[in-house]
Amino acid sequence: QVQLGESGGGLVQAGGSLRLSCAASGRTRSSYFMGWFRQAPGKEREFVAAISRSGSNTYYADTVKGRFTISRDNAKNTVYLQMNILKPEDTAVYFCAARLDPVVLSTQITRVSTYDNWGQGTQVTVSS
Repeated sequence: QVQLGESGGGLVQAGGSLRLSCAASGRTRSSYFMGWFRQAPGKEREFVAAISRSGSNTYYADTVKGRFTISRDNAKNTVYLQMNILKPEDTAVYFCAARLDPVVLSTQITRVSTYDNWGQGTQVTVSS
């Protein structure tokens, strides 16, 4: 098992920026395919971004493409989500997640069920 802990959330005005961090601990001898998801009140959890084990491939939801950047530092067992030009509709609890199976099909990347371990989430609130 791997434990995940998010940080970096907060309150920001529209147009501002935040950087979220997700630190992994426990069984971290191998890096994992990682994803960021978010969940707004009354809505389902939705895919935001994902990054391959090496960091060479990244994936984004259309709603954040061009504004958010996912990256990782495997030496620090940490994944980041840089969020720029934030909008009120970005308000949600943001979760990071890890997939333990090294095989990830392209059709699986955006699915909640693809990921095995989740963090507790960090609140991001964007005011208008």
